[in-house]
Amino acid sequence: MAFKYAMCNETFFPGWSLEKQFDYVAACGYTGMEMAPFTITPTDSPANVCDITAAKRAEICKIAEKAGIEILGLHWLLAKTEGFHLTHPDAEVRQRTVEYGKALTELCADLGGNIMVWGSPKQRNIEVGVTRDEAYRYAADALKALVPTLEKHQVTIVLEPLAPVETNFLTCAMETVALIGMVNSPFVQLHLDCKAMWGGELNPDGTRRPMEEVIRQFKPWTRHFHANDPNLQGPGFGELDFHPIFKALKENEYKGWISVEVFDYTPGVENLAKKSIDYMKKVESEV
Repeated sequence: MAFKYAMCNETFFPGWSLEKQFDYVAACGYTGMEMAPFTITPTDSPANVCDITAAKRAEICKIAEKAGIEILGLHWLLAKTEGFHLTHPDAEVRQRTVEYGKALTELCADLGGNIMVWGSPKQRNIEVGVTRDEAYRYAADALKALVPTLEKHQVTIVLEPLAPVETNFLTCAMETVALIGMVNSPFVQLHLDCKAMWGGELNPDGTRRPMEEVIRQFKPWTRHFHANDPNLQGPGFGELDFHPIFKALKENEYKGWISVEVFDYTPGVENLAKKSIDYMKKVESEV
């Protein structure tokens, strides 16, 4: 079983046309693209996917098809948006977030995708005056309200644990799986990210847990995976050894996508895209 590799398209934004993005990742050897909605909305700030016309959605699908690339889904869901928050004490804010989640789900399906990575740390932080139990209840109720739309379009939300430096809610896989259990739907599952595991998956004594242990423990819930280095660049650009990570994914018989998501573009986007997949394929061949 070979892994499926994808690239996150905000790596090339702004500056690269969609045609150039898809053609380049195909030339590198990727077969999938993960889309950040703000890169395809008419304005990137504030971004609103409701402004993406049916014609534009169809055009994006044609561009991807021509390049031989599958659009697997969306991430950075609430980036550059306004007025949305998953755990806000104001019920109207949470309801707006639910309605926007429905619009995101429809966009994902229209583009041919079936995965939405829910990270958005700023729009899930526990606000002053809100207890942790309340935050869990607010988030669970909002996600439950999304489930019928997810089922209709066969799209799965994968909740992303993020390290405490980024958020104070869902900072490790265990906390995230607790919320998944409250929602209790096959359309709300877990996403794992190397950078986030490095910063958030800790033993009781504060030492860092090996990522392969986390991957094995949370196999039943994991539906999506982001490959990157703790230095915020791509796989192979830092000191993180992917051999034990890929070995654990192989042992889990992981069939989802492995998407490259980077935040530091210093090496250049072309190098990041090409060398990341070359490194990952080399590691895959060795485990």
